[in-house]
Amino acid sequence: MYKFEIYKDKAGEFRFRFKASNGETMFSSEGYKAKASAVNAIESIKKNAPGATTDDQTTATA
Repeated sequence: MYKFEIYKDKAGEFRFRFKASNGETMFSSEGYKAKASAVNAIESIKKNAPGATTDDQTTATA
């Protein structure tokens, strides 16, 4: 089961990470001063990302 985990970093900021069903961290966030900001970012990803495209900027154009 995929999940978001909210935690505090060493600087005391709130961060979140997205974990795969095998427990591997797939990505993590920037630091937020307020927990509510981290929660809002998670909710924004859940709401706005289902149709996200991939912009591969490594392909060469000649």
